[in-house]
Amino acid sequence: MERPSLIASDVDGTLLSTATHLSPRTVDVVDSAVAAGVPVVLVSGRPPRWIPEVAEQAGLDGYAVCANGAVLYDIGADRVVDVHGLMDPAQLATVADALEHALPGCTLGAERIGTHAVDDDMRNFVIESGYHNPWGDGEGSQASRAEVLGHAAVKLLVSHPKMTSDAMAKAAREVLDSHVDVTFSSGAGLIELAAHGVTKATGIAAVARRNGLDADATIAFGDMPNDVEMLRWAGHGVAVANAHPAVLDVADEVTAPHYEDGVAQVLERWF
Repeated sequence: MERPSLIASDVDGTLLSTATHLSPRTVDVVDSAVAAGVPVVLVSGRPPRWIPEVAEQAGLDGYAVCANGAVLYDIGADRVVDVHGLMDPAQLATVADALEHALPGCTLGAERIGTHAVDDDMRNFVIESGYHNPWGDGEGSQASRAEVLGHAAVKLLVSHPKMTSDAMAKAAREVLDSHVDVTFSSGAGLIELAAHGVTKATGIAAVARRNGLDADATIAFGDMPNDVEMLRWAGHGVAVANAHPAVLDVADEVTAPHYEDGVAQVLERWF
């Protein structure tokens, strides 16, 4: 493609060269793109509160697409700009009942959103006892299932450490395809459920519209199934070599793995 006018990148396993850090090479090319007037947008399954640590390393203060497209977050202003696909308690309860049959022994977590990355008057993330986070436990307020399901959420997370995420997603889709969209960003026994039609593609499309751009002007990078729709939407979709097979299948191009600065290797063609 010609030089992109919008850059969209997943964070974990894609832009980050390690579990927590961007490489100097990646920081340099992001700086060059921004200096050239090309927005670089973090597009992640992460909630807003997990974005600033990455944005600060990358020198980004514009928009981030969070919670797999459900939340548009203004990094510099620490402000939630837009929310799509809130699931209400009745819908969450219906989904949880189905999961009890499809994934016996699973535990649940709910991601809630306010007006900032962290809201003092809200428990942004509530989890059942036994919930396991593949990126490290310790975050989240423990609560009963009734409390987890009792308030509107942008994302319902389902944990089952004795299963792979692929197997969980297959079982959940068999009973929930008419209710929610099922995806995952880790293979380690965690799936993510959102309202129908809310994806990273819808999130980055909203950013493109705000900038007067379209899909053809966008390059997107990803590694996990929650990136598939975004790579399909973008004018040029790039998978890192460490990507899930579902992402490799839809990519227009495969670059080096994240730990070899695959995103930077592509962007250095123009920046």
